Amino acid sequence: MAILEAKDVSMYFGELAALDGIHLSVEEGEILGLIGPNGAGKTTFFNCISGFLNASRGDIIFKGQNITGMAPHRVCHLGICRTFQIVQSFSEMTVLENVMMGAFCRHANPKKTMDLAQEILEFTGLEEKRDQKVGSLTLADQKRIELSRTIATEPKVVLLDEVMAGLNPTETEEAIALVQRVHEKGITIIVVEHVMEVIMKISKRIAVFDSGELIVQGPPEEVVLDERVIKAYLGEEYDA
Repeated sequence: MAILEAKDVSMYFGELAALDGIHLSVEEGEILGLIGPNGAGKTTFFNCISGFLNASRGDIIFKGQNITGMAPHRVCHLGICRTFQIVQSFSEMTVLENVMMGAFCRHANPKKTMDLAQEILEFTGLEEKRDQKVGSLTLADQKRIELSRTIATEPKVVLLDEVMAGLNPTETEEAIALVQRVHEKGITIIVVEHVMEVIMKISKRIAVFDSGELIVQGPPEEVVLDERVIKAYLGEEYDA
């Protein structure tokens, strides 16, 4: 059953079509990978879903409700939360306080939000750093904090925008394991990622964007063999 649907979603900036007639359904409980070259429209698509942009045309349906043009905080409260390509943390606040900010989306009681944040830090392996200021931590830890804050909103759907960019191989493997654990909590995940080894490992289905259009979607092992995908994104040297 689809938890999220994009119906003819288009986004224009002047005469530029950043998205052009996107039709895409996301099944509840799946991990969907989005791939495509830079400028293909992947982050714009995330922005339209999460309310940071109002689509020029089309509808975004979440659990049967049309959320097109809805403000980001309302989208988050309904159950869709996201991370960003560039980490958006409160650098002068502690790790615990950052995660509490996410929990306040769902709970007003400070004791409740602190308890929830502490539970999430234990889940994501950050409990020993709970009192450190975020600005002093590594990129890998900051990305983990952002994901922790996202989980704290108690989402049904999480949008991960290049959450593994800039990580070394060891950090990437740890991030993959964490994303899989988040998925095991019953959370639907849509992930934008350029590292094909990551996408192939965690995605049940892949959708490929190119020049604002959705050109192909399907199981990873089929998508990487599609001539349109090889031409638009992977390159002839890609060995599946």
